[in-house]
Amino acid sequence: MAPESKIPKRPPTVAANRSAGHRQRLRDRFLKSGLDGFHDYEIVELLLTLGTPRKDCKPAAKAAMDRFKTLNAVLDASTAALCQVPGIGSKNLLGLKLITAVADRYLAQRIVGRPVVGNSRELFEYLRHFLQGKDRECFMAVFLDAKNQVTGADVLFEGTLTASAVYPREVVRTALERKAAAVIFAHNHPSQVPEPSPEDMAITRRLLAACRLLDIRVHEHIVIGGHRYYSFADNGIISAMHADVDGKLMDA
Repeated sequence: MAPESKIPKRPPTVAANRSAGHRQRLRDRFLKSGLDGFHDYEIVELLLTLGTPRKDCKPAAKAAMDRFKTLNAVLDASTAALCQVPGIGSKNLLGLKLITAVADRYLAQRIVGRPVVGNSRELFEYLRHFLQGKDRECFMAVFLDAKNQVTGADVLFEGTLTASAVYPREVVRTALERKAAAVIFAHNHPSQVPEPSPEDMAITRRLLAACRLLDIRVHEHIVIGGHRYYSFADNGIISAMHADVDGKLMDA
C-alpha cells in the first residue's frame, strides 16, 4: 500500500504575520497600561480579535465606529445591526457581546446587597454604565429593601432626545412588584449637561408623592450628563420635597 502523501502546510502570508503581530501589540499595550491611550476603534478591534483567529480586525472596527459613532453605541448595538457591518459576523462579535454582559454582572454584584444611600458617587459609577453616552433619555429605578440594600435596577422608560415620558403609576407598580421599600431614580441628559430641568423637578415631586402614598421612600434622583452628575439628595432637594409632601398629607 502506497504511503499517504502529505500536503505541506502553506506558510503564513506576510499579511497574516503582520496582523498577528499587530494584535499581539494591542494586547501587550492593554496588559501593560490598560486602555490609556487607546482609541475607541482600537478597543473595538481588540474585542473583535477574541472571536477572530487570524483576520485583521482593524477595518471592521473602524467601520463599526463609522456606523455607530460612539463606543457605547457599538457595544449597545443589536446582533443584527452589528452583523451588517463589513467584517463582523455572528461568530466574531463574541467579544463585543461578552464585555457588556460581564460589565453588567460585575457592576451589579458590586452594588447589589450593599447600602448605597448617601453615596452618590458610588451610585453614579454604577449607573453611568447604563446611561452614559445614550442619545435618548432613559429613566431608571434602583430598588432597595428595608435595610436600604440594593435588590435590583431597571430601565423603565426611554424618551426622545430631550425628554422622557415617565408615568408614576408604572413606577409604583414596578416598585410593588419588586417588593421595594425604597427607590432611587436616575436618568441621563444626552446634552451632557447634568443640571436638572424644571420638568425634572416636577416629575421627581410627582414620583415622590405617589410613592409616599404607598409607604415607599424615595432616597435620591441622579441626573447623569457625560462624566458629571447632579444629585437631588446632595443638594437638599429630596429632603425638602419630603417635608413638603408630608406637610400636605398632614393637612389633608
